[in-house]
Amino acid sequence: MNILITGGTGLIGTKLVQFLNNHHHVTVLTRQLDKAYQINGHQVQAVTALSQINFNNIDTVINLAGEPIADKRWSAKQKQKIEQSRFTITQALVDGINAADTPPHTFISGSAIGYYGRQTTQVDESHTDYFDEFSHQLCKKWEQIALGAKTEQTRVCLLRTGIVLCDKGGALQKMLPAFKLGLGGPIATGQQMMSWIHIDDMISAILFILETPNLQGPINATAPNPVSNAQFSHLLAKTIRRPDFLTMPAAVLRLMFGEMADLLVHGQAVKPQVLLDSGFRFHHQYLNEALQSLLNK
Repeated sequence: MNILITGGTGLIGTKLVQFLNNHHHVTVLTRQLDKAYQINGHQVQAVTALSQINFNNIDTVINLAGEPIADKRWSAKQKQKIEQSRFTITQALVDGINAADTPPHTFISGSAIGYYGRQTTQVDESHTDYFDEFSHQLCKKWEQIALGAKTEQTRVCLLRTGIVLCDKGGALQKMLPAFKLGLGGPIATGQQMMSWIHIDDMISAILFILETPNLQGPINATAPNPVSNAQFSHLLAKTIRRPDFLTMPAAVLRLMFGEMADLLVHGQAVKPQVLLDSGFRFHHQYLNEALQSLLNK
């Protein structure tokens, strides 16, 4: 299978390319050829522009590109950067797919559980009562653009991803320094829910979607058992044998991060109903085991 990937040097993309390389021909769209080859090896083909791609020869497009949403304070300029890093490449991919005589049969396009906005009850893909905030607006337009590629020839899968836990990079690595110093603990009330997924299950889910042609539309990429922020903090501290008695007040977070603090103060309990109904099996269903597998190797 010929597969085109954007975001192939990111947290998820790097791991995914490693798996796909064994059985498929992978092309990575990147702005840095040297970095792409250094990370993914020379078995992949790396290109710097979609004009180098003949979409008639591509079977699947996997779109994982996008500026990290939680790395910087949400100034108006940063919000625009977050949006355009997703919208522009997604629209370009849609245009390339639609212009092909024999288009890719599958377009897997990234999204996030931020689509639901903050929630106080458990939600799945059928949920329609969204909280209208920046994360929802971002994901909504991102998905709308991706759906422009949907035809009888091309199915579109919208990958609504939760917090991806990995031993190298990602949210977990940002949390660890404070916890290792004994300075970790719940955020605000600690009651906000965290919907997470182990990196291995994240990759397996994408491969499962790739191999299950009847799947399309929104698909939650989260483990079946979300936890509260307090539970997450306790289990993380326990795994690395550190205390977790300190609390980060919401007011301090908002002072530091502004509107972006809402991602940390509020949460969602998201269930991956589509994957479960389709027969996908999670290897890491519970957080304590997932953390053990990542941190106690």
